[in-house]
Amino acid sequence: MQDLTQGSIPRHILKLAAPIAIGMLFQTLYYLVDLYFVAQLGDAAIAGVGAAGNLQFIIMALTQILGVGTMALIAQASGRKDRDDANLIFNQSLLLALACAVTTLVGGYGLVGVYMRTLGADAATVAAGIRYLFWFLPGLALQFALVAMGSALRGTGIAKPTMIVQMATVALNAVLSPVLITGWLTGRPLGVVGAALATSLSIALGVALMALYFVRVEKYVSLQPKMFAPRFEAWRRILRIGLPPGGEFALIFVYMSVVYWIVRDFGAAAQAGFGIGSRVMQSIFLPAMAVAFATAPVAGQNVGAGLSDRVRETFRSAALIGTSLMLAVTLLCQWRPEWFLGFFTQDAAVVAVGAEFLSIISWNFISTGLIFTASGMFQALGNTVPALLSSVLRIVLFALPGIWLSSRPGFALRQLWMLSVAAATLQALLSLWLLRGELGRLGRR
Repeated sequence: MQDLTQGSIPRHILKLAAPIAIGMLFQTLYYLVDLYFVAQLGDAAIAGVGAAGNLQFIIMALTQILGVGTMALIAQASGRKDRDDANLIFNQSLLLALACAVTTLVGGYGLVGVYMRTLGADAATVAAGIRYLFWFLPGLALQFALVAMGSALRGTGIAKPTMIVQMATVALNAVLSPVLITGWLTGRPLGVVGAALATSLSIALGVALMALYFVRVEKYVSLQPKMFAPRFEAWRRILRIGLPPGGEFALIFVYMSVVYWIVRDFGAAAQAGFGIGSRVMQSIFLPAMAVAFATAPVAGQNVGAGLSDRVRETFRSAALIGTSLMLAVTLLCQWRPEWFLGFFTQDAAVVAVGAEFLSIISWNFISTGLIFTASGMFQALGNTVPALLSSVLRIVLFALPGIWLSSRPGFALRQLWMLSVAAATLQALLSLWLLRGELGRLGRR
C-alpha cells in the first residue's frame, strides 16, 4: 500500500497519474489499432465497428459501478488503516464482477441484432457491426474482473502493475490484429471478426496476468475464498457509491447513440468520420482522465484519515494540472484537426466530417477536464450523486435540442457539435458549484 495521507499532494497526483495515463493510452490503443486495420476494409466496416464499439460505453457504465465503488471504499479503508474492510470489499467486488460478466454475455448476444439495426446507416454497416460484436462480447465480459482488480490496486495507491498488464495486452493485440484482420502470414483474413477476436484474446491475457499478480505479489489486499460468500451489506456500499458514476457512463452511451442516430441520415462516410473523430477525442481526454483517476484515491485516503485541508488541496492541484493539459490539446486541435484523422483514412469525406468535429468539440476540452476532476473528488468523498445530476443536465440540454435541430431545414452537423460544447460548459459550471457545497460540508463533519 502507498500512504497518500502524507507528503506532497501534487507529487502524489503526478506519480499516480503517469502510470494511469500510460495504461489508459495502451487501453485506447486496443481500439485505435483495430480501427487502423478495419479502416482498410471500407466505410461500412468503419461505421459498423464504430457503432458496435459504442456499446463499450454500456459496459464502461457497469464497470464504473464496480470500479468506482471498489476504489473509493478501499481508498477510505486504507486511509483508516482498516485492512480487513479493504479485503472484504475487494473479494466481494470479484463476486460482483462474475455476475456482471454472465449478464453481459446473455444480454449482449440476445440484443446484438436489434442494437445494430437501430443505429446502422445501411445493411452493410449493420452486418459488419453484428459480426464484430459477436466476437467482441467475451472481451467485454472479461473487463469486469480486470477493472475490479485494477481499482483495488488504485485504491491502495498502486498503479504500475495495471499499467504493465495493459501494455502487455495491447502488444498482443497489435500482433494479432494484422494476422487476424488482414490474414497476414496466414492467408485467411477474418475482417471485422479478426478485430474483435484479437481484442478479446488480449483482454483474456490481461485478466490472467492480473490474477497472477494478486496470487504471487500483492499482500495488502488478496484473494480470500472465505470472503467469496455474498455479503449484501458490502454490495450495498459498493453500489451506493458506484451506481451514479455508472449512470454517468450510461448517459455517455445515450449521447453517442443520439449522435449516431442523427448522423446516419448523412450516410456511412459521415458516421465513419464521427466514429474516428470521437475515438481520437477519447484518446485526447486521456491526460485529464488520468489526473481525475489519480485524484480519487489521493483525496479518498485523506477523507478516510479525516484530513479535510489535504482533500481541498488535492482538488486545487488536480484542477490546475488537468486544465493545463487540456489547454495544450485544445490549441493543437484548433491548429491541425485533420492531422489526427489522416492516420486512419485518406477518404476526403470522412476526414472532412472528423476534422470539423474535432475543431469545434475541442472548445469544451477544458470544461471536460474540470468535469473529470470534480467527478474524481465526488468519488473520494463517497457521494457520487452530484456528478450524475450534472451529467443528466448535459444530456437534457444536448439530446432534446439536437433531435429538434436535426428535423429543421438546413440542418448541418456543425450545429450539433456547437450544441455539445454549450452543454458541456454548463455541466462543468454545475459540477463545480455542487463540489463547492460538498467540500463545505466536509469541513463541518
